[in-house]
Amino acid sequence: MSASYSSALAAAREAASAQHYPQGALYVVATPIGNLADITLRALHVLELADVVACEDTRHTQQMLRAYGIDKPGSQLLAVHQHNESEAAQSVVAHLRGGRRVAYVSDAGTPGVSDPGARLAAAVAAEGLRSIPLPGASSVTTLLSVAGIGGESSEHPGFVFHGFLPSKSTERAHAIQLLAQEPRALVLLEAPHRIEALAAGLAVLGDRRVTIGRELTKQFEEIATLAAGDLSAWLQADANRLRGEFAVLLHPVEVADQGGDAARILTLLLAEVPLKTAVKLAADITGQPRNALYDQALALKKS
Repeated sequence: MSASYSSALAAAREAASAQHYPQGALYVVATPIGNLADITLRALHVLELADVVACEDTRHTQQMLRAYGIDKPGSQLLAVHQHNESEAAQSVVAHLRGGRRVAYVSDAGTPGVSDPGARLAAAVAAEGLRSIPLPGASSVTTLLSVAGIGGESSEHPGFVFHGFLPSKSTERAHAIQLLAQEPRALVLLEAPHRIEALAAGLAVLGDRRVTIGRELTKQFEEIATLAAGDLSAWLQADANRLRGEFAVLLHPVEVADQGGDAARILTLLLAEVPLKTAVKLAADITGQPRNALYDQALALKKS
């Protein structure tokens, strides 16, 4: 056990042990994306309590467990990764039917988002068994939390998680063309050996803002917001920026001020169609929110 976590396990037992942890259930456990201190007390308790720990990489998970002072023999670790997830899920189901608690962890972050885990959860649900989520670290929400996209574009709320783009250049270019048509925020993930290719592909988005997070939560964490067209130059400005894992957020498309155009379009439409139809068509044409256009249409009719 790392000395830094000598009291964490005891705190986890005291804070979380009073809760009920049903047998025959799958516990989907989020683990740190780089900083071991980001583990939750409930995650520590469940990992210690579990009869079986299913994991993406047994060696990686064994090392993590030992850092927290949790000693599991190899017989209690079960490999469930992208290459065997469907088959290994049946082993997990068998353990659950035997009344055992199974915890599932990926190498880092929240399982089932980009890492394995989704097929496992689906298989458990298909058998009528229970899955219990233990929330925690995720590179997706970590980057979103500091990008400040919530207040910059009410016309395009929310975000889309896309994950990794295709590795082949032609397929990646086609994917970026499709993504360019999505006005909402987009979250991508990328590995260090492909980040330059991703940056070159995103250059076609020009001035669309991008927030890039490198080595999130780790010692050399770096977060920057810049135009998509400047991303390649930013990476090349420092050789260290090509190292580590990346999360990339494309900001929502900024809608230009179309107040005058909207008024003109609404005026023409109101002369031909009912108010609600005019508002709907104007929203489709301008991309502006219907509520604002409806108020504007009412004012035009009164005038």
